[in-house]
Amino acid sequence: MIVKNDKNCSWINDLAPRTNIKSIKSNEDCDYLVIGAGYTGLSAAKKLRELHPNKKIIIADAQLAGEGASSRNSGYLVDTTLNDGFTSNKELDNYKKKTDIYKLGIEAVKRFIKEYQVDCDWNECGKYFASSKSEDKKTLENFSITLSKLGFEHNLLSNKELKERLGTDFYNIALHTKGGILLHPGKLVRAMIDTLPENINLYENSSLLNWEKNKDAVICKFKNGSIKTRKIIFATNGFMKSLGVKPNYNFPITLTASMTRSLSNEEFISLGEPKEWGVLPVRPMGATIRMTKDRRILIRNTAEVYNPHIMNQSELNKRSFIQKIGIKKRFPQLPDDIIQFSWSGIVSRTRNSSQIFEKIDDNVFVAGCYNGSGIGVGTLFGEQIAIKASNENTKEIETIEARNKPTWLPPDPILSLGVRTRLIYERFRAKSEI
Repeated sequence: MIVKNDKNCSWINDLAPRTNIKSIKSNEDCDYLVIGAGYTGLSAAKKLRELHPNKKIIIADAQLAGEGASSRNSGYLVDTTLNDGFTSNKELDNYKKKTDIYKLGIEAVKRFIKEYQVDCDWNECGKYFASSKSEDKKTLENFSITLSKLGFEHNLLSNKELKERLGTDFYNIALHTKGGILLHPGKLVRAMIDTLPENINLYENSSLLNWEKNKDAVICKFKNGSIKTRKIIFATNGFMKSLGVKPNYNFPITLTASMTRSLSNEEFISLGEPKEWGVLPVRPMGATIRMTKDRRILIRNTAEVYNPHIMNQSELNKRSFIQKIGIKKRFPQLPDDIIQFSWSGIVSRTRNSSQIFEKIDDNVFVAGCYNGSGIGVGTLFGEQIAIKASNENTKEIETIEARNKPTWLPPDPILSLGVRTRLIYERFRAKSEI
């Protein structure tokens, strides 16, 4: 698994470059090895250090720490999601199990922020599920019934109210949930890196080439060395399948996003000077769009099966053009050249939108597949998989393990064909929402 760093992501470019980057250049032994240095891996390594102050802990990432999906997402810390297909009381119970995990994830991030006084542009402003199609009102009314049954504070909004709040008359109907949080994902994961205990060895730009069990140990091969570990935790999310971890239960989707420069005073006034907000689509392949704290507009409106996962600039330019159209639909008064950066990133999906959290073998553990909700759930799963790998249990683990388990997926090429077909169908249904 070779992954390259790039300089396309606005969230990452907001941060000062890090120094003292170390890569694997020898053969080493350790007690615990964590593969992946995003929210999950960093959270896992920190918890392992708390539980085992005298053990040797290594965390390794194929690129720079925190610069994968953890910095490339839209910055939503979610309490609820819309497209889960719940229609019966049994499915309502399953949805509650999922929202219980989201709640624990929010609490895990809050604890970290409070402990280290992290500034990540935290804003408890909630989020909007919005559509330009009046016929989606029924979907949102049904969702409102579900949220009411589960005690989530929310309200339905019309076009006029949305224009006042968002600065665009594109949307005709929306449901606002008050429990969601918007934040700067790059700042959050950078804080996790900066507060990593000094006696944890962090290796970056170190791609795991292959791994195998050898009696009571796991041998991991890298380009310039190897690591023999007593226990391993895979926290690679969208790259699980390429490492042969639960390959028949997860698949990667490549997303692309663009962000504008900061709006000028005149441009911002033309939108009605809205407060920071975030919109998620009612239809699965519609646009995710945000107005940030510093007056930038982020849009994500493409998703596809793509290999290699990270796109070159010419491919990104094609997606950026689609995102420019999406911005112009909502804000026609803004100039055509307002997009500053476009980037790609990977999410990991399962067939039934459940997460992976398990002990694969006596010394092999995995957490991932957050289906687009990785900030909170990833942070939670990281600390809890570290506890599980330490042969301990918590109420949080019991809540996680009460969820529906991921269902089996067919092998390629059947899987890729099926995913592509579904994406084409959902893209057609949401074409007005791009």
